[in-house]
Amino acid sequence: MNLIETFQGFVAQVPELIQPLIIALAGAIPFIEGEGAVSIGIIGGIHPVIAAIAAIVGNFLCVAVLVIAGSGARSAIVKRTRSREAVAAGGAGSVGGGVSETAAAGATDRGSARREKFQRAFERYGVPGVSLLGPLLLPTHFTATMLAASGIGKARILIWQAVAIIGWTTIVAVIVGGAVSAIR
Repeated sequence: MNLIETFQGFVAQVPELIQPLIIALAGAIPFIEGEGAVSIGIIGGIHPVIAAIAAIVGNFLCVAVLVIAGSGARSAIVKRTRSREAVAAGGAGSVGGGVSETAAAGATDRGSARREKFQRAFERYGVPGVSLLGPLLLPTHFTATMLAASGIGKARILIWQAVAIIGWTTIVAVIVGGAVSAIR
């Protein structure tokens, strides 16, 4: 809550022209995301449409960077693993099995539980379902990164994440905007 209060105070202190940038920055932070950022903006006195656009842009840009970086990291790891397996096939033993066993042994219980929850949801609902329902379970940042790490195409992830971010942020903007209008 302290981070949200900090953003609310900061929005109130900066000129109106800079306020949407603060909301976009808040939208880029996991657990605040577009939904929390739009709330901060509307409560801070920004017009709901401007707050929603700023929150969506900030959230989506951060998610896009994470998807692109995660996809690139996965490609590099897969390429490196295949190179090692090719060398091992020509030489002595398989390196791939040892790497996966080491990774599994080093995983934390909490991280494993999140991955299992994500995997169950992914198998049940696919990319659209995980993207649209993801904010109920995990921040979009984590969901998008896990999708990229699973080898899903960047464009597919970004399209569904955009739909989810726009949808959830708009729903929250309508609710908070309506509540603030009723109070004023």
